[in-house]
Amino acid sequence: MSLVLGHLVIAPVVLPLLSAALILLLGDRRRPAACRAVSIGSCVSLLLAALCLLGWSSSGQPAVYAVGDWPAPYGIVLVLDRLAAVMLLLAALLSLAAAWFAAGGWDLRGRHFHALFQLQLMGLNGAFLTGDLFNLFVFFELLLIASYGLMLHGGGVGRQRATLHYVVCNLFASTLFLVAVSLLYGVTGTLNMADLGLQVAAAPADDGPLLRSAGLLLVVVFAVKAAVLPLGFWLRDGYANASPPVACLFALMTKVGIYAIVRSCTLMFGEEAGVAAWLVGEWLVPIGIATLAMASIAALACRNLGELVACLVVASVGSMLLGAGLFTAQGLSAALFYLVHSTVAVGLLFLLAGEIAHERGALGSDLLPGPMPQARHLAPLFLLAAIAASGLPPAGGFVTKVGLLQAAVGGSWALGSWLAVFGSSLLVLVALVRSGSMIFWRPASSAADTAAVRPTPVASAGPAWLLALCLLLLTVGARPVQSFMDATAEQLLEPAGYVEAVIRPDFSSPPDPAGPGMAPLRAQGRDGGALAPAGGGGT
Repeated sequence: MSLVLGHLVIAPVVLPLLSAALILLLGDRRRPAACRAVSIGSCVSLLLAALCLLGWSSSGQPAVYAVGDWPAPYGIVLVLDRLAAVMLLLAALLSLAAAWFAAGGWDLRGRHFHALFQLQLMGLNGAFLTGDLFNLFVFFELLLIASYGLMLHGGGVGRQRATLHYVVCNLFASTLFLVAVSLLYGVTGTLNMADLGLQVAAAPADDGPLLRSAGLLLVVVFAVKAAVLPLGFWLRDGYANASPPVACLFALMTKVGIYAIVRSCTLMFGEEAGVAAWLVGEWLVPIGIATLAMASIAALACRNLGELVACLVVASVGSMLLGAGLFTAQGLSAALFYLVHSTVAVGLLFLLAGEIAHERGALGSDLLPGPMPQARHLAPLFLLAAIAASGLPPAGGFVTKVGLLQAAVGGSWALGSWLAVFGSSLLVLVALVRSGSMIFWRPASSAADTAAVRPTPVASAGPAWLLALCLLLLTVGARPVQSFMDATAEQLLEPAGYVEAVIRPDFSSPPDPAGPGMAPLRAQGRDGGALAPAGGGGT
């Protein structure tokens, strides 16, 4: 492992931080073109780095970056495995599309857009990479603080009201997060997630109630972030009122909650967790079914395209919980593939909703008869996104939903899962068909309406085509993507490799040629005995 590749693990955190600082120094009012160049250049660099890290993670060995050379569980570690690499690539892709789209003029509707954008990207990437529960809280707060400013970007009463609800809900969740972290630290004496997996598994029965309480509080916190029923009523107004590039990046925000649920339940509260084993395993599937059903019904009732897309975000969360809650390799694999596909599809729909609202003038994205958008790329891209979001063949969403149905066979909630998936697909399809016909097939009601049409900037088409191309690649390359997700699910369900790569690096061995910050190959158990080599993928 080369020195450059070894330090690449920390690049997704450091690069947005440096970019945000440079953008603040340049001044978004004085040098808007330079700020845009820095922001978009940062996103392109992150995309290239994420592709390299994805290829690195395919070896199957977690890569561990020990910040300051302090060994775990005492120091801060960043851990790259298959799941983290997938989330980093998804964040880089959406951020590039959103920053590129914002450069069409959306970023000038308020101050410090690109600086806040980069800070939120730093928080997202840090949450995916961190191997420490308290640092997960820190990165959560960082991305949330940046998201408060981004949600308010552009001003308006609707955005202020939605942001207030969003802030209150997340402050409540953050308080619960601190309580849960305190309980876990009081019982186990550690907050390193790999070490927590060992300590929870070895905990005596007397500590069971406290451990289960802390674990349930964590799941509630992550469920708020993921907008799971009944904790997600804040999402629709917040996402619908946000500007299109912000909403596009926010499509990934709920997935941070899903990521945290999957990571904690497989690493800290999995099969080997003793008194806290599979803490919420029997609850996630019915909650996912309820979330999926409610969001699909709400989508059918929406009268605004932005609100409809926000409901699709919640519906995708329900589908992912339905698969991930089974905690089987097949269920997790289908849920992860669906996570990637649905996030790209929803991000594309948010951008299209913004372009449609711009062209229709005062009518915006309301689903009412009015002027027909004139940009030629909007109709075919909306059709492609609608097919992907509703899960119609041959889109990759169809493959993922078939996987979810196959994984549910034989389970106690098999019938409910099948009904929820089929019913949701039908309702979402009806809602999207109604929206498309209202926007693209209804002629302008008067000459004044036709004159009110505002042409979309030519540059806005590029980000939409980028996400559309990704949807096509996910469809054409569904088999290799599914194979990678299968390997990711197996890695999650066998966390021993993750633990061995992180816990107690033996710093008495010669320095690693990869340079400072990278843990050597051999790890020690808590009793000082050597564990199996972690492999050369990242240590």
